[in-house]
Amino acid sequence: MTINNPIESKLSTLQLELLKVYSFNPTEAELIEVKDILARFFAYRFTEKVAEAAKARDISDADLDKWLEEDEQ
Repeated sequence: MTINNPIESKLSTLQLELLKVYSFNPTEAELIEVKDILARFFAYRFTEKVAEAAKARDISDADLDKWLEEDEQ
């Protein structure tokens, strides 16, 4: 895709795709569903990245749980 519009050049590919979704005038329920899908997608990606980093540094699930408990106190 060639970007000729200066506004488009400031937007990411994801932002441009989301604008296409909004062009179909989704209902409030559909927007909530899209937000939920995006939240689950990025939460999954984050969890995977944390798991990869923990494995690379030999950090166990027990270590992560302990750190989370410490933060809650």
